[in-house]
Amino acid sequence: MATQIAPKSSSRSKAVASEPRDEHGRWKKSPAAKPRSTAASKTNGYSTGAMAGVAAAGLAVGFAAHVARKLAVQAPAALAGDWDQALTAEHQATIKIFDALEATTEANTFKRGVLLTQLKAALSKHALQEENVIYPALREIGEIEAADGLNKDHGYVKQYLFELSETPKESPEFLAKVIRFRADVEKHVREEEGDLFPRLKLRLSDERNAELTRAMNREGLKLA
Repeated sequence: MATQIAPKSSSRSKAVASEPRDEHGRWKKSPAAKPRSTAASKTNGYSTGAMAGVAAAGLAVGFAAHVARKLAVQAPAALAGDWDQALTAEHQATIKIFDALEATTEANTFKRGVLLTQLKAALSKHALQEENVIYPALREIGEIEAADGLNKDHGYVKQYLFELSETPKESPEFLAKVIRFRADVEKHVREEEGDLFPRLKLRLSDERNAELTRAMNREGLKLA
């Protein structure tokens, strides 16, 4: 009679058979996973805090750089002296941009675009200072008509800048418009520097002139 050989149980069967059961014969649930160690939590918390600190430091550096750039842009006007001297320095800087524009050719389209951007920035900041500080001071001393006329000129400045932006940089009309623009700006400057600004400064006290200088620099920083 052949001997029967019992089948071998697998290691898995043995492991399952040895797993604990409850009083009803059902398999007991595996114990829940242990929470992460306190040390790991502290490490992750530290990492998150460090990252937040780095981000905050980056923002602070960016803000400081922004402020430094604005101060650097406004510095030439602030260092020029009183408000009238500062505005005269800005007039001269604007004329230099016109010089550079007039020296370009129709092949210098990129350079014309860059110079036009510089001209817009310079005139926008300059106009803000005059319109918000100097022209109101002119009205205070009774020069209302003169102040209104200067303010009207600034409207034409904005119109010139818009037209130049819309004119193709390679067009002959671009340079012709720049030349007309410059002539009108120089006429405006002569009226300010040769008559109205000296008259205003003489009518004001030293304290009031100092106030205008500080106020004008604050306005300039807004668009620097």
